[in-house]
Amino acid sequence: MRRTSLPLSLFVLLWATLAAAEESVGTWTASLSPKQPDQLHLQLSHSRETGKDDRGTFGFSEPVSSLQGLSTKDGPTSFTLPREAGTFAFTGQFQKGEGAGHYRFTPSESYAKAMAGLGYPKLTQREQFDLAAADLTTRQLQDLAAVGYKDIPRDDLFQVGIFHVTADYVRDLAKHGLTKLTLEQLVAGRIHGVTAQRIQGLAGAGFPKLDWDDLLAMSIHGVTPDYIREVRGLGFKDLDADAIVGFRIHGVSARFAQEMKSLGFKDLDGDALVAFRIHGVTPEFVKEMRALGFQDITQEQLVAFRIHGVTPAFVKQMRDAGYSKITPDDLVRLRIHGIDDAFMRSMSKGGQDGQRKP
Repeated sequence: MRRTSLPLSLFVLLWATLAAAEESVGTWTASLSPKQPDQLHLQLSHSRETGKDDRGTFGFSEPVSSLQGLSTKDGPTSFTLPREAGTFAFTGQFQKGEGAGHYRFTPSESYAKAMAGLGYPKLTQREQFDLAAADLTTRQLQDLAAVGYKDIPRDDLFQVGIFHVTADYVRDLAKHGLTKLTLEQLVAGRIHGVTAQRIQGLAGAGFPKLDWDDLLAMSIHGVTPDYIREVRGLGFKDLDADAIVGFRIHGVSARFAQEMKSLGFKDLDGDALVAFRIHGVTPEFVKEMRALGFQDITQEQLVAFRIHGVTPAFVKQMRDAGYSKITPDDLVRLRIHGIDDAFMRSMSKGGQDGQRKP
């Protein structure tokens, strides 16, 4: 079963459409990242249409070096972010690495003319604001056209810019046999980190020449070369891409597999491990059931217990009701038919402990 990306609109989580306005002004907040002190995370909010409360917000990280005149020291600040599509001018205050204030966006007339020459005439102020925020350049569009991506729909330009879909990215993928990808696939690849480096790493771990859907699924679910080697080190050498992704989705780790093997399940295959994880058959659950006397319980019976709600408490209830020799299969049948200890007590008229049968 293929595991492809969700619709692309779901990935532009930080973007809500900005209102068209006579002036592009609004408020901003910003913070420095302790892990990336050379990056400033900016959040822009926009509301400027008379009589309406139309708002949009957009968050992105920008190298501090790109913000001209920026000072993050406590006190007033004034800085600019120049883009080809226009310039953002910020004023405000910083305190303890957190900033806030107002901004104004001035669109570039030369950019609008250049975009008209590329087939995008009469950009609205809203469109130009969007493209400046996404840092889409005319050179980027020209280079993409040169590698086959001409006449990109206007509605897709923002995603091309914000997710940095470039001609270099197209060429890198083509070197690994991934050609004629759609623009949607390229954007999804950027979102989920499908890079030449990742492709090479997966090939080195035993998965050369993966198709696009498998590459994307592995990236989405965090299948790394180290994880593949870990799984194969457990003896699962013949798992295909779908199976490896299934392992990752359901949390089949080396530790989990080793714990189950140490409990005597030496011949577990990949499907059995995934079933254990899906239904919550944990090492603790196995130990609890064995402590209740089910020393020879099978993997299938353990899964059935979990599916039908046979818990240690239910086993004890049945035994307290007089069924000390009840079997795993009997317990499952009782749960399937909705029979509990109260029902058993009400229906029982006699018999001795250990002789009753469900």
